[in-house]
Amino acid sequence: MAIRFHEKTKEFHIFNGEVSYLMRIMENGQLENLYYGKAVRDKEDFSYLHEEAMRSQMSVCIPEPGILSMQYTRQEYPVYGTGDYRSPALTILQENGSRIVDFSYVSHEIYRGKKAITPLPATYTESEDEAETLEVTLHDDVTDTDMVLSYTIYEDYPVITRNVRFEQKGAQKIVLERAMSASVEFLDMDYELVQLSGAWSRERYVKNRRLDMGIQSVHGSNGTCSGAEHNPFIALKRPHTTENQGEVYGFSLVYSGNFLAQAEVSTFDMTRVMLGINPEDFAWELGQGESFQTPEVVMVYSDQGLNKMSQAYHRLYRKRLMRGTWRDKARPILLNNWEATYFDFNEEKILTIAKKAKEAGVELFVLDDGWFGARNDDYRGLGDWYVNLEKLPDGISGLSRKVEELGLKFGLWVELEMVNKDSDLYRAHPDWLIGVPGRFESHARHQHVLDFSRKEVVDHIYEMISKILQESSISYIKWDMNRYMTEPYSRGADASQQGKVMHKYILGVYDLYTRLTTEFPDILFESCASGGARFDPGMLYFAPQTWTSDDTDASERTKIQYGTSYVYPVVSMGSHVSAVPNHQMHRMTPIETRANVAYFGTFGYELDLNLLSEAELESVKKQVVFMKEYRELIQVDGDFYRLLSPFEGNDTAWMVVARDKSQAVAAFYQRMNKVNASWLRLKLQGLDADTLYEVSCDLAPSASYDDNIAKIYGLRTDEDMVKTYCAYGDELMQVGIPIDREDLNKKGGDFASLLYTLKKVTD
Repeated sequence: MAIRFHEKTKEFHIFNGEVSYLMRIMENGQLENLYYGKAVRDKEDFSYLHEEAMRSQMSVCIPEPGILSMQYTRQEYPVYGTGDYRSPALTILQENGSRIVDFSYVSHEIYRGKKAITPLPATYTESEDEAETLEVTLHDDVTDTDMVLSYTIYEDYPVITRNVRFEQKGAQKIVLERAMSASVEFLDMDYELVQLSGAWSRERYVKNRRLDMGIQSVHGSNGTCSGAEHNPFIALKRPHTTENQGEVYGFSLVYSGNFLAQAEVSTFDMTRVMLGINPEDFAWELGQGESFQTPEVVMVYSDQGLNKMSQAYHRLYRKRLMRGTWRDKARPILLNNWEATYFDFNEEKILTIAKKAKEAGVELFVLDDGWFGARNDDYRGLGDWYVNLEKLPDGISGLSRKVEELGLKFGLWVELEMVNKDSDLYRAHPDWLIGVPGRFESHARHQHVLDFSRKEVVDHIYEMISKILQESSISYIKWDMNRYMTEPYSRGADASQQGKVMHKYILGVYDLYTRLTTEFPDILFESCASGGARFDPGMLYFAPQTWTSDDTDASERTKIQYGTSYVYPVVSMGSHVSAVPNHQMHRMTPIETRANVAYFGTFGYELDLNLLSEAELESVKKQVVFMKEYRELIQVDGDFYRLLSPFEGNDTAWMVVARDKSQAVAAFYQRMNKVNASWLRLKLQGLDADTLYEVSCDLAPSASYDDNIAKIYGLRTDEDMVKTYCAYGDELMQVGIPIDREDLNKKGGDFASLLYTLKKVTD
């Protein structure tokens, strides 16, 4: 790992053993990108990688006889108005109405380690030896503004992070109308754009499209979150790149609010990628002595396919984005009462469900919505964070201790950013709503958005919820957020400050998270946003896991979790076994398949175990035992590999392999069963070719179906139901595991799954 500045050629080389990033100071004082990709040897001069030629309609930005034109230059941080007619990374409105700026190189600093960009979340280091940082300061003379471009390269990851800071030194006020976090340019357009898109209950589906001339982008403009429609991530991959070979560049924004991720191809085939805060309805005024910090972009390069890109994100985000007590810990197996009771519960019903959960080996009981205020439905009560004593006469403090006396930890659901108009909070503070005076206030789920851009609102919510946490024995908080922002306007800000409202709202959310996680460091926080609408790196900095989707159907979850794994580690994915018929899809799936999907996440249950058959309850107990044995491997230690895509066929498969290659867990899922079909081979990845593994698969018939299945297949004992054999890693990866379709029939046929464990055979 190193960052070198070559004084003679005015070139910067940022590199480690896997990746290189080259740029230079041009004749006009701006920065040009020369190369980004697989690591190359450092040397004094790469200036010949700059290309320029006289072209028709070209505007030249330096005195003659120079021919430097910004339209045909791969810039590090482009602006509009001086000859570049593509989208800019920066727009600054000045007092005279001009938006023309000229940021030229002043100085740079190279230092070991990485600075925080508080109050924004970002990746970090625990030792200065883990990373090195370059900060390049550029200055615009007319506005007297500094711009600091920051680049950090990690020693052990193919990762470069980017962010930008603006410092206004001049007397005039300026307005940042666009301030992207990073801009990267590529010489050609021979790429496919990968994005993660969808909607409620089908979040983060993998979408690919070939780049062409013009702009291709995804964005979020929801105000309260990054959104279910598009994730703040894109990748550029070569057309023939697969999971295991080929080039791919990943770009992930560490931010939870409005964002823009864009790829623009010029008519000369150059590709410009930009990520940052969405400029729509963004206007940040800076006076003398004030500064603005953009969010961080995490860029990952892989020349070994999409799996390697994802594994780099997984390792970095597990170790150097997540923080606190739970960062390196496997997660407790929980049961959440939401789909078991919805709002209809009392203390007796809750304790009955909790007792059965304890019998099954569950470790944490979570009380979901309906415990506070007058909350008997979703029309009322939000904002009133005091217990409903009619339902829970001994309060949350009493219930939490009763649950703990059963031998379980206790968790609680909250939705701190929202309010119903039928609430004591709204009646006391109607001006605390986001909304425009005199305009209709759009509603969603019968609720409205509290103005978290105002400190007094955040203070009030903090005081209410911290009192509950202080008085009770709470080990887990599920922080939900169930609507997007409309009519974005703060009654607490004047006209010149309204362009700050949505970003300040997110800063308010981060502030409340910071206070609560600081005061209650042992609580496990899970973020949630009407399912997976807030699954982004910014949230993982505060809450090390996120509810992946409200859709708990096992078959649909293979798509959702597969797409989510492009960026986010398995341990960050909230995943539960729920009842059938599924409450979202109304589909029947085997209870084994529901667990086999949920294992590859935080794992838990969202049902009333008292309603299961004896056979199903025995399956649950086995599932809990299995997860306790393998959760360290799946959640903490292992590397995740995608094997078969649910977006490309009837089957899905993935696996987790221990870092030392000593053990693995692999899963195969099918959607619809097939009759008289061809043979199957499941080819694994990531194993040690020379290691002999014992491969095991439990073939017990699904407990969701009639016991006659066991009679049909002549299965008599547990030993009959486990298939075991030994094979070397090279065979398992090149030849694969033979899958007998009759085994899938035993598991229920449609939506059946098989789970394989692999352990190194020792002499």
